[in-house]
Amino acid sequence: MPGTCVYKQTRPSPYLPNCRAECRKQWVYAHRVKHSSRAAVLVLVLAACGRVKAADRVDSSTLDGKVLFGYQGWFDCPSTNLKGGWSHWSRGVPTAETLVIDMYPDLTEFDPADLCAVPGMSIGDKPAYLFSARNAKVVLRHFQWMQKYGLDGVLVQRFIGGTARNRAEGDVVLHNIMAAAAETGRTFAMEYDISGGKEDTFAQQLQDDWKYLVDTVKVTGHPNYLRHKGKPVLSVWGMGLNDVDKHPPAKPEDARKLVEWFESGAPAQYRVTYMGGTPSYWRTLKRDAAKDPGWTAAYRAMDVVQPWTIGRYKTVAQVDEWKTEVLEPDLKELQKNRQIYMPVIYPGFSWHNLNRDSAKNPVPRNRGEFLWRQAYNARAAGATVLKIAMFDEVNESTAMFKIASRRKDAPDQGFWLTLDADGADLPSDWYLRLAGEITRAFHGERVLTPELPKP
Repeated sequence: MPGTCVYKQTRPSPYLPNCRAECRKQWVYAHRVKHSSRAAVLVLVLAACGRVKAADRVDSSTLDGKVLFGYQGWFDCPSTNLKGGWSHWSRGVPTAETLVIDMYPDLTEFDPADLCAVPGMSIGDKPAYLFSARNAKVVLRHFQWMQKYGLDGVLVQRFIGGTARNRAEGDVVLHNIMAAAAETGRTFAMEYDISGGKEDTFAQQLQDDWKYLVDTVKVTGHPNYLRHKGKPVLSVWGMGLNDVDKHPPAKPEDARKLVEWFESGAPAQYRVTYMGGTPSYWRTLKRDAAKDPGWTAAYRAMDVVQPWTIGRYKTVAQVDEWKTEVLEPDLKELQKNRQIYMPVIYPGFSWHNLNRDSAKNPVPRNRGEFLWRQAYNARAAGATVLKIAMFDEVNESTAMFKIASRRKDAPDQGFWLTLDADGADLPSDWYLRLAGEITRAFHGERVLTPELPKP
């Protein structure tokens, strides 16, 4: 077939100039995968090689110009959950009183057979559904959206407290992500969240689990795993926050030693380009940052600094203040140290169902203007990479994937924050569209302006 990449093809494809090499890369990856779903992954990567044009494949060899989403992948339901629960959807069976999500995902493109019907919940006269990230078709659909809207890929969230459970259960979600990335040509990298880690064990846990991911899961052998300057990218989020009982280590010199182990002290196959998820005030060591000046050396040791800014500003005016007071000085400091600055932006925030005493919609999305101004400011300040929090986080209403547009599109029962909350009639994919335009700007394909595009 014209334009189809076949592994033994001898004639170059007009759609894949390096077709043979690309297919061999995919073949080698699939051949080396050694887990129960190896055959399925092999089929996926070879199918991907045949269907995805070279131009549609994200360049996974560099972080430069990348816009990445955090991907939680922590949603589950009884049909796929070994414990029979509704993980991260609710406390127990979902009801108006037990929900822990504020936004309802738009599930109209999914086959109901791949979803979980919610007992006692309905949308008009139809049953309401939720999804499980343990279902490979669900994760694939998410990555197909990324491909359709021209998005680069994800930082896969991996909580230090859940590594043992993930390994015991076969790391199903991670394998789903790896297969979906192969089929759609998206890139991905791991991002550890050390929340809840213990001072005396967390560093060894990180090192041991990373070795497991490299040696057993073969994440860095995946052709779409993100690399930079020849080394795989690895993000570790949470070191340096002032609540060291929840985010160790307490001593900055221990943090620096761990960073240096990942960058240069570990055996060669485990070395990485190190991305640090830091306090928002990492440079000035105030407010949410640990105050010991020794932390400055730890931050300077990181290849990439990714400050957490969720909740630090809540209006467009505050976004502009942040640019002047924090964003630009941060960037200047890191450029001087030859480090990469990865600002974090978010579309809005609400977690009323998760924390019932909190307000509803305390950080409005403002039809996308809030997100857009953050992206514009980051690009205007000179940032070359960006993280958007998050792709699928409906618990705190930072989700960027397809969301119920109108209140009538969400379940009749309970409080739901839909896209019409700010007085606009927006399509469910509005934030994927905006993310696509933002990504194009960081790729150098367009210039961002302060004005929000029209729906």
